[in-house]
This record gives sequence, C-alpha cells and structure tokens, in this order.
Amino acid sequence: MIGRNDPCLCGSGKKYKKCCESKQAVSIEEVQSEELERILQTFYEEYPERKDINEFMAVVKKWSGQLDTYYVEEMIEAIVLDEFFFHHKPEIWKGYLGKQQKKVIRPTVEKVLNTWRDPRIFIGEVVAVDDNYMSVKNIMEDETILLRRESEKPVPVGVHLYCFILPDGTSKENHYLAVSSLIFFPTDHSKVFEKFVAQFESQKEQSVSAFLKENEIAFWKLLGEDGYDGGEFTNFEAGVLQKAIEFLEKNDRDSEELLEIIEDFLVEKQPNARKDVAIAAGAIRFGQDNAFFESLDMTVKEIADWFGVSTSSLNRYYNDIITYYKSEE
Repeated sequence: MIGRNDPCLCGSGKKYKKCCESKQAVSIEEVQSEELERILQTFYEEYPERKDINEFMAVVKKWSGQLDTYYVEEMIEAIVLDEFFFHHKPEIWKGYLGKQQKKVIRPTVEKVLNTWRDPRIFIGEVVAVDDNYMSVKNIMEDETILLRRESEKPVPVGVHLYCFILPDGTSKENHYLAVSSLIFFPTDHSKVFEKFVAQFESQKEQSVSAFLKENEIAFWKLLGEDGYDGGEFTNFEAGVLQKAIEFLEKNDRDSEELLEIIEDFLVEKQPNARKDVAIAAGAIRFGQDNAFFESLDMTVKEIADWFGVSTSSLNRYYNDIITYYKSEE
C-alpha cells in the first residue's frame, strides 16, 4: 500500500498526499468518519442551549476567579465548555447522543455512538507521530493511545497535550479522537506536568479520573504560574517569529505564507540555535530568495547586519530552511 509521503504513482513527482490521494474513491470508512465528525460539529453549534447559559456562565465565573490572571476570558470559556458538558451537565451530551441515534441509519455509526457516552480527560506526552495519528503516553498511568491528528501541522515529539477523548470509530484498540479543543503545550512547561503527577501520586484516595475532575483548575493554575498563557510556541520559537515579523513590518513587507513555513520548520525540526535572531535572519533571506514578499534592495550581509548576526550563522539556518521546504514540496 502506498504511504501518504511516498512519491505519487502517477509520476507527478509530488508526494501522494499532495497529489492523487484526494482523488481516490470515497470508502465506507470515510463516509462513517464524516458522519461522526458532523455529529460532533453539530453538537457544538447547538449547545449550550439558552436555558443552560446562566449555569455555564456560573462555571466560567468560578474558573475566571482563579485563572483570569493568566488567561484571557475567551480561552477560559473554551476550556470550561467541555468541562461543563462532560462533568457538570453530562446529561446534555448524553441526551444529544440519544437524539442522534434515532436519526442515524448506519448501524456502524450507532455502535460507535454507544461508546461515546463518557468522554474523559486525557493529559499526555507525544512520544511518536505518523501521518494520521500521534502516539501519546498518559502522564497519570500506564497507558499509551493513538490520537488522531486534526491537521497536517507538524507535532514534535516531547510536547504535552490536553483534551477530552472518545473512541475514533475505527474499532481499533486504543484509537481515539479529541472531542473538541486539543491543546498543545510548549516544551518550556514540561516540569509542570511532573509536578502535577507528583501531586496525584502523593494521595492514595482518588482514581485518576476523580483526581483530574477535582483538580482541573489547579492544573491550569500550575501552568499559568509557570508562565503559560495559551501560546503554542516556546519562548525561543516565539522570539524567532517576533524578530522576523519586526523585520517585515519595519521594511513595509508582510508574508503570512513565509511565517507559516517558519512556524512549521521550528516545530518540526526543533533547531538548536543559541540566538533566535540567527534563525530569523535565515528565514528572511529564504523569504526574499523565494519571493514570499516583495524583494528588498538588501544583500545577504545587510540582512545579517540588520539582525546583528554573522553571514555564516544566517546562511546555516537559511540552508536548513531550504532543505526543510524542499522536503515538504
């Protein structure tokens, strides 16, 4: 069977995933997957209903009272939404599933919905990644799951994540999907997870599920105290992007496509640089040489001088980005 990253059999020279994969006949599994995704999407479009809004906002207020120092209100509301549905008012979710089961015509879909009644919190560390799934080790107990990837955005091994999970409908053991928000944490905050596990292990009374349910706010507070504010990049990665953005803005240029490439490069390749400006300088040369923004009348040395780095440092990361970009074409 051809892999998604293998050369396409049509001879185009492109990877299969970027060529003929989308042209293949739609399978029964794909139809089922689309129906399950529709069921999830419709739930978040219809709920909470007006009669539940006051109760939902009361939970938001409780969380905000302890977390608004660290997170914006929109993020707190997003986190609380699943907490509200699956811990505070699980009857909303279960009632919705019951209605959907009366509508579906595929027995296989109804069978999957029977396994969806109790979404659970999962906090884990990514230990491997392939085209469709991430292997994620539960930080609280001896369990490793395959969690479906939501996009082709690169996911580095070693990052932690948080979500509520459900069986993904494939009937394969330990295959799951994130119900809604799948939150990745930059590696800067790894020690927070060690501290949270230590807190769990120091008590003997509660199960993992009970401990997580009771200590969700404490978990997010630990992250906030460690400097996490909802950003997806490490401080170093954010520094690279900020330096590149500053250059583009001061030279009256912009390029969302370039910044997306650099984001993916940073996350996937995890470059080991002493200075963020060296990577930013290489990124700008890459952007100029490949016409990702209107060309500037600047030599490579002038770009390096602007960032205060040597041309050799600039060229090292320029070449790394070039290599990465060509591998993704």
